[in-house]
Amino acid sequence: MLPLLKNEFPDISISKIRFLESEGLVAPERAPSGYRRYSEGDIERLRYILRMQRDHYLPLKVIRDNLSLMDRGLEPPTIETPASAAPSAPPLAGPIPVVDPPESSHSRAQRRPMKLTRRELLQVSGLSEATLIEMERQQMVLPRRGSIYYGREALTLCVVARRLQAYGMDTRHLRAIKQAAEREAGLVEQGVQPHLARGQNPAQTLHEVSQLVMHAHAAMMYTLLER
Repeated sequence: MLPLLKNEFPDISISKIRFLESEGLVAPERAPSGYRRYSEGDIERLRYILRMQRDHYLPLKVIRDNLSLMDRGLEPPTIETPASAAPSAPPLAGPIPVVDPPESSHSRAQRRPMKLTRRELLQVSGLSEATLIEMERQQMVLPRRGSIYYGREALTLCVVARRLQAYGMDTRHLRAIKQAAEREAGLVEQGVQPHLARGQNPAQTLHEVSQLVMHAHAAMMYTLLER
């Protein structure tokens, strides 16, 4: 069974499949000896689960709901890959958009707050617990305010941290990125204060200005790297 999944999911392991089984997402038939027999349907179910985690970063609760719909012969909701959870750098010479395209009602629905338990965060991101502990110690990854659940930003940081490890970059490098982000956040807060005092929507204003600052940051970085 494992070789059938390895080509598409190189990081798959028996422990990951056992975890999905313990969560009730897959239930292979058991032989009298206790040996698990995975049918073709079980394999396809596993592929669906793993794709939803890898490509769309869905929490297990949403995947379970989608599987329940499929088991009843219904179509699960169409899902777009959230760009913020799987950042990919545009070509160095490519243009950097300065305004976000208008969001459709479907896009807004997909941006609803994500709620991941710590266990789900580790499973979905593929990050090691040791690295997560260090990122939490450095206050790079934190649960959502007033909650025990982790949000989309925490997932993004964990995915990025795991991918950067392949390039020899660890939490020391992320700490430098965090310090730069803190300076930029302070710049945004200072810049928008006069506008907030005039009664503008705080959340919308902060979002728009932070997006512009991030685009400027990315454009400058690509310009420097291109040289």
